[in-house]
Amino acid sequence: MTGITLTAEQIRNAPAAVRQWIEQEVIGSLGLSPRAPVTIPPQASHLVACSVEDVAGVLEHIRGVLPAVNVLLELGRPGINFGQPAVMTFRLMDILHHTRLPDIGGVITCLEMINQALTEVKKDPSVRFCGFDNEGHCLIAPQTQASIATLWQTMMERQQAAQQREAAGRAAPAA
Repeated sequence: MTGITLTAEQIRNAPAAVRQWIEQEVIGSLGLSPRAPVTIPPQASHLVACSVEDVAGVLEHIRGVLPAVNVLLELGRPGINFGQPAVMTFRLMDILHHTRLPDIGGVITCLEMINQALTEVKKDPSVRFCGFDNEGHCLIAPQTQASIATLWQTMMERQQAAQQREAAGRAAPAA
């Protein structure tokens, strides 16, 4: 048997997949949680698969609240996809770490703000952008994650094109 020692800083800075693996190994080795089959929480069945247009509408509603915008865009990262129906999961601790919010309460407040924005976009109070499980995960529909990633990519392409036009305008000689 071989062992290694990691500092809290090394674990904090490790990629999400490595942190999740370490977490599962520690939980398993201490016998804190039996390996139960994956079940999707009931609230996951109410999640809406958002289109790029839906996500853009949500972004428009929250654009004045930078932490909520950061949380929304964080959900464009690849998550863990599982269950039937499939959901994409994100650890709230990872969202907290990447957005640099002060605590989990801030993350949940931002996620609730995003849920509320979607109800306004869809004009339906029963829709949910995201849900939560009892193990500290945020759940979204896989299509929603893909739509966020697409919107982010489109935003970046527009920004790069604008910067290139600006640079070309500065480089052109005055007539």
